[in-house]
Amino acid sequence: MHFNDYRQFDATGLAELIQRGEVSQNEVFAAAVNGIEALNPSLHAVVRTRFAKAQQESQQCPQDSVFAGVPTLSKDLLMAIGGEPLTFGSAALSAWCPSEDSLIIRRARAAGLVVLGQTATPEMGLMGITEPKAYPHPQNPWREGYSPGGSSGGSATAVASGMVPIALAGDGGGSIRIPASYCGLFGFKPSRGRVPLAPHHGEVWQGAVIEHALTRSVRDSAALLEHINGMSPAGPYPIPRETGYLAALTAAPRPLRIAVSMGDFLGQGLGTRVSADVKTAVEKVAKALESMGHAVEWCSPPVDGDALADSYLTLYLGHLAADLQWVSQQTGVAVSRLDIEPSTRAIGRLGARLLARDYETAKRYWHVAAKQMSQFHQRYDALIMPVAAGTAPRIGDLYPSPVRECLMSLLAIPGVPALALKAGLLKRLATDALQYTPFTQLANLTGQPAMSVPFHMAENGLPVGVQVLGRLGDDKLMLQLAGAMEQHENWRYSAFTS
Repeated sequence: MHFNDYRQFDATGLAELIQRGEVSQNEVFAAAVNGIEALNPSLHAVVRTRFAKAQQESQQCPQDSVFAGVPTLSKDLLMAIGGEPLTFGSAALSAWCPSEDSLIIRRARAAGLVVLGQTATPEMGLMGITEPKAYPHPQNPWREGYSPGGSSGGSATAVASGMVPIALAGDGGGSIRIPASYCGLFGFKPSRGRVPLAPHHGEVWQGAVIEHALTRSVRDSAALLEHINGMSPAGPYPIPRETGYLAALTAAPRPLRIAVSMGDFLGQGLGTRVSADVKTAVEKVAKALESMGHAVEWCSPPVDGDALADSYLTLYLGHLAADLQWVSQQTGVAVSRLDIEPSTRAIGRLGARLLARDYETAKRYWHVAAKQMSQFHQRYDALIMPVAAGTAPRIGDLYPSPVRECLMSLLAIPGVPALALKAGLLKRLATDALQYTPFTQLANLTGQPAMSVPFHMAENGLPVGVQVLGRLGDDKLMLQLAGAMEQHENWRYSAFTS
């Protein structure tokens, strides 16, 4: 099977070819390896490969499993493969290996996926771009020199370029939806707790983080969720395994009441300016849904965007401080001597100075926002709004400048972190971190399912995704809606089919 033939299929399509005997698992495996070896030297999506072990594992893969030996890649963050490196995008963990597989890896393999390697992520998954100092920066396949987004940027590059049809990804503040938007993919973030992080983690970022995948088709996303969802024995969320995600795609959803917003309630306080192309994309989705028989009206939920950003960043700081302490314990290196990026060190220092009272106050706002969205969804089944303020940025545009990194180094001076927090540095951090992507954190804090659908091509030739949020627990309805939208003429595909 030639690579150019291989990458014309989604994961389900490849599995069907294997199951019908039209191609073998070995032929599909070889095509994926050839594609990675040909494209990765310039695209830098994959930070390490495991071809020999994956080849052995593929021989054990049942041909009648849902994905029947289809290649995939996992993210170099949280997704542990026992006895193999997992670096979280950081030089500080370059020699660290977890002791056992993560549950998502075990479940993905049981569904027939074969993990060929691991994809690039920013250090500790902290940014909406993927530019770690420890690894080459993945390129957006649509245009050289542009970011695929983050933190699942390597996974997005791999899928959008055709290296694999599906790649595992995670989302703590938009890290599936942002890369999906920038790379013309479908990116679905399930409801909180739907996919457990066991056995290494009960929850991450107080439950804001959830794992799933980036895909070219809605059916691949639904089929994977069918097999990886459901609580773990020791998990904090009592969410039983559900079925019917894939079956839901066989029918159009009932007529829905859908709200549309440009997200001003989230971005205004940060100075966010939505581009003309993003506005066009949102309007396209609104018109398409109306033409499909849904009741569409412009309305924003009553959420305080400034309070939401402050709450998110407060917990972000606190969790990073704890994460760096964990890295120190795993490696035996003092936090002050860890080989980490200046921005990571600075944020960790600020987090270490947070008062428990301030952390808990920030967490309580999550519940305020969740209640407000619950009330909003009593009237509306879904909310449409932007994923990001514009198309993919150039690599380097959103990373802290050398001057900013020098200023961050001043936080090493005793007493300065506490003074910086009192002086409003948290607000400055919020503006820097979220100004371009203030629209995705809401669903992580409230736990709602949310997705990015590829519905527009900007004038600069880069794709634009549009975000759809649903009620907490309405994952099946959201996938059903996406399946119907996928049939619309405005749905766009990845770069190599454009």
